[in-house]
Amino acid sequence: MSNHELFIGIDIAQDWLDLGWHPGGHSQRIDHSEAAIAGLCERLRAESPTLIVMEATGGLETDLASALAAAGLPVAVVNPRQARDYAKACGRLAKTDRIDALMLAAFAAAIRPQVRPLPDEETRALGDLLARRRQLIDIRVQEKLRLGRASAFQRASLKEHIAWLDERIARLDIDLTHALRTSGAWCEKDDLLQAIPGIGAVTRATLLALLPELGTLGSKEIAALAGVAPFNRDSGKHRGERVIWGGRAQVRRALYMAAVCAMRCNPVIRAFYRHLRDQGKPAKVALTACMRKLLVIMNSMLKHHSPWNPSIDFQHSC
Repeated sequence: MSNHELFIGIDIAQDWLDLGWHPGGHSQRIDHSEAAIAGLCERLRAESPTLIVMEATGGLETDLASALAAAGLPVAVVNPRQARDYAKACGRLAKTDRIDALMLAAFAAAIRPQVRPLPDEETRALGDLLARRRQLIDIRVQEKLRLGRASAFQRASLKEHIAWLDERIARLDIDLTHALRTSGAWCEKDDLLQAIPGIGAVTRATLLALLPELGTLGSKEIAALAGVAPFNRDSGKHRGERVIWGGRAQVRRALYMAAVCAMRCNPVIRAFYRHLRDQGKPAKVALTACMRKLLVIMNSMLKHHSPWNPSIDFQHSC
């Protein structure tokens, strides 16, 4: 690390922000408000930090990260598990907001997580639509489970609520399709992905909103980012099973449903699945491989602006 490099960690709470500096080891707490964030941006621009790191906190970090990025500051939003594993590896078992901020600053200096472009306003809005749709679907599942053991008095209310949820989910599907078709940034990508058998509107919206790197990375990188890349588990003479790990869970769920559908209606994926099963691969392993192949195909199509063609081997075109 150069003597002139400065790393800052920010621990985010509902009402305040804790900042930690590395090197230096000093910290500060400020209000979590628009005025305080604006002042923080001006201060950090003057300090010119090498990297600012914060954890993903279910949306609390969005406004702060967006403001810092808009100010031209290098910001990385990291998985909280990664940061906590680093703290444990360093023997830092105590946990307070101040300690977490200093730990994030040290994490930034040691690991230097990659600065990725933050989603723009349209992409965040699409992500909000998807999040709301997922919430309503979860509620509908719960209500349907209750319906199976409900009394006669409860059934009418449950059926009425389920019907309302069905209507709201259908309206959100229309909103998602409208967002994809009216956005200049997504329309071309949506047209390309729409031609792939098995890739529906919700899958396309999920990928464009939650995996904006699609079409910009290589096949191995995009598979690891989505959480469908197999990782080795070997030690000495032991050769363990390859397993997928990490990645973006919502993207992986969307790919799972797309692969299940594609195995029935997409000739490329159907043939690939049958080939793996004929080789003796377990059904779950073959399905995961189909998820990865679908993702690689979509990544290659967007990267090279290529239309869907079942005769092209997209696996080697990234």
